[in-house]
This record gives sequence, C-alpha cells and structure tokens, in this order.
Amino acid sequence: ATVYSRKNNSIYLSNTIITMDIASLLCPCLKPSPNSSSNNRNGHGQHLETELISQQSRGSSPGKDPSSLSSLYKISKKMSAPTIAIQGLNVRGCGLALVDVSIEQDCAYWEWHVNVNNTSTASNTNEGGDGGSDDDDDFFNQGLTLKFGVATKKSREFYQALDSNQEDDEMPMEDGTALMKSIQNIQNGDTIGIAVQQDDLPMIQFLLNGEPLHDIAINRFRGMVYPSIYIESDSDGDVDDSVDVQFVWREEDFHEMSPSVRFKPLMAAIGII
Repeated sequence: ATVYSRKNNSIYLSNTIITMDIASLLCPCLKPSPNSSSNNRNGHGQHLETELISQQSRGSSPGKDPSSLSSLYKISKKMSAPTIAIQGLNVRGCGLALVDVSIEQDCAYWEWHVNVNNTSTASNTNEGGDGGSDDDDDFFNQGLTLKFGVATKKSREFYQALDSNQEDDEMPMEDGTALMKSIQNIQNGDTIGIAVQQDDLPMIQFLLNGEPLHDIAINRFRGMVYPSIYIESDSDGDVDDSVDVQFVWREEDFHEMSPSVRFKPLMAAIGII
C-alpha cells in the first residue's frame, strides 16, 4: 500500500502496513519488496507525498477549513473610492471599488449580483408623483452606468489626484476604468459574469445573465489586476444609494455557468511555509 502523508489517511494506512508486517512474519512470500511502490519513503524515513495527495490538496490551505477562506475575500477600502459605501461584499454609492484579491490563476470567473432597493428607487423617481408607479426594471434607463471588469492597484493618493484633476479639461486623468466596460440595459436582479484568462491570449469576457457579450470583450492586458466595479453618479451628479451590487466568488452561489470548464472560481493566493 502507498504511504500517504495526509493525517486523515495515516491511521488507516498504518494499520494496513502493520497488517502486512504481521502477514510477512507468517508467510515470507507476502513480504513486500524493498523496491515496491508501498515503500514510499525518503532516506530519512519520512513519508513522501504522492501525486494523488498533491492533486487532492490543491487549491486549499493545509489544516484550514475551506469556509475560513471567506475572510480573504473583501472589498478593499484602501483601493476603493471614498464615495463607495462597503458592507461585506456589497457596494453602494458612486465611484470605483476593487476586490482585495489579485487574479493569479490562468482562468478565473466571478459574478456581480445587481439589486435595486424598491423604496429608495420609488422616492427618487417619483417625486411629487403617485408614490412609486414606475417599475424597478426601468431604473437603469435613467442614465445610471455600471462598469465591470478589472483594475490595477489603487491608493488614496490616486483618488486625491483624480479629484483635483476633475476641472482640467486639457489633460484629463484616467479614472481607473481602462480595463472595464459598461454593461447596457441592466435590470434589477441581473447577474454580471466576468471571465478572465491570462494564459495564451489574455482576455476579459463579460456575460449578462449567462449570455456572452462578445462585442465588448477586452484583449491583451498586462500586469496585476483586481476584480472591480464602477458606479457613476446620476445625471445631476448626486449619489444614488438605491442600487446595491454584490461580489460573488463561491461557485455554489453563482447564478450562471462560466463560459468554459477552464474558468474556475476566483481563488485567493495563500502563502504556505
């Protein structure tokens, strides 16, 4: 029997080895060969990890419950605009927001779930009217723009410089959305899927409720990037808190399928000593 290094297999396999040793005493013909695959140890008598073990443990941190990885996924306050309101993995307000997980894997997929607060939407769109006769599905037809994609690392200094550059029409400053695209005709309850590949041909793909939006795909990007969303202020420059967008990284919480089996849920990088 192959000797595994995983603790949860050690009792079973140790019993197997002991049984083989006892059997070899009773019948020498059952004694395993020194060169057999069961003698999977190095020169110091330590167990060697097999390829199977490596495959099974890949993607998780040894000794950690996968559920504990939730704390690694968060919307970064340091890298997001001061005008963004963050609550867990949900964002409101206006401006750029970045997830504090860099994209390290070759093919990654995540989702943004869009929700509209019925009460605030009705009050904002029907001032002096009948108190909310318009449907929430028409909310995004009033000029609100949502951009999705990835962004390079940002800092407070970036947003301060961006704010001071607002009035400079001759040399406008890039607002951090170069690797992001606007998704049109978004409605309450929509799911925006983002699929990023960095292997042969770096590409960012966008999906609306599972349907690929080929026309706005981004090709050939470089550098370390982070999942991001950009919420514009309304036509009057005011912040509308009626839209709430949630970042989703767990596969069991996805509403749609990734465009290919190659695209795995976004994984946070963990240092292993």
